[in-house]
Amino acid sequence: IWTWYREDDRWAAQKVITIPAEPADPNQLPAVLKTFKACPSLVTDIELSVDDRYLYVSCWGTGDFLQYDVTDPFNPLLTGKLRIGGIVSRAPHPNGSEALSGGPQMVEVSRDGKRIYFTNSLYGAIDPQFYPNGIQGWMVKVNAAADGGIALDPDFFLDWPTGHLPHQIRLQGGDASSDSYCYP
Repeated sequence: IWTWYREDDRWAAQKVITIPAEPADPNQLPAVLKTFKACPSLVTDIELSVDDRYLYVSCWGTGDFLQYDVTDPFNPLLTGKLRIGGIVSRAPHPNGSEALSGGPQMVEVSRDGKRIYFTNSLYGAIDPQFYPNGIQGWMVKVNAAADGGIALDPDFFLDWPTGHLPHQIRLQGGDASSDSYCYP
């Protein structure tokens, strides 16, 4: 993950976060990844909290969902991590659900930064390349602590009807991505 910034009169960028692939048995990987012998993180979405303090990263491949404190954007600090779904891990939701397909994908952060929601489908045409047994759609809620840290809400798990894949989320009253601001 890169941070971009202005340096005098020109734009510059600096790599600030690296999320490595995880070694995996090729027999557990889809055809598209077998020769790599690893499961890539496959970062598919990032979301910045409205107060610019936390960056949320969805890793659709591994099933990781990460929270970074980006108060200093050149030195982000990992402050929260959870796992749900994933190509290899298929980690269940804490409500006792079965192993899950797909992983954290489209992220939406509430304006107050206390609630984060995400779904598990990237795109209908791409999902089967990484999840050849198909994706059963779901959406979850994550609770965020004010001083860092995240946890799945054990009482919030929406299982989509078979054949329907959730994608974009919008929160009534606004959210971090629809309430964006540009500064000169």
